[in-house]
Amino acid sequence: MSNHPHAPLSVLIVEDEALLAMDIEAMVEDAGHRVVGEAASLYDVEGLPGHLRPDLAFVDIQLAKGTSGLDVCAVIRRRWTDAIVVFVTANPLKIPADFAGGHGVIPKPFSRNGLMSAMRFIEEGVCDPPPLSPQPASFIAAPAFAASWS
Repeated sequence: MSNHPHAPLSVLIVEDEALLAMDIEAMVEDAGHRVVGEAASLYDVEGLPGHLRPDLAFVDIQLAKGTSGLDVCAVIRRRWTDAIVVFVTANPLKIPADFAGGHGVIPKPFSRNGLMSAMRFIEEGVCDPPPLSPQPASFIAAPAFAASWS
């Protein structure tokens, strides 16, 4: 994905497991994108500067300080209205049918290839919809997000 034809995406990572956050950051950068912020809780996201303007946010569901990624999604969508929010969680069944305003989910555990394929698919769907690649098994698109490509 490092040879993508689009400008690099600005990515926000919201994950309370430090090692996993570092792995995701490395994969984002290996894909040619840039991490503009990291947070471990809802409170951390609320404290981020508004100028970050992420194109994409990877958000865990169960976060530090007892906070929820579902609430983080609402904050991100309010502050950065064009941001694509993708939940990264071992608990995909905790995501409501409407995806709580999110655009999709990547179930944990995921492989490097799975995350990279999902990122490529999301990039295509964001930068030059509809995506040309088939939807990877590692990514479940929210119905409303997928419908925006038809």
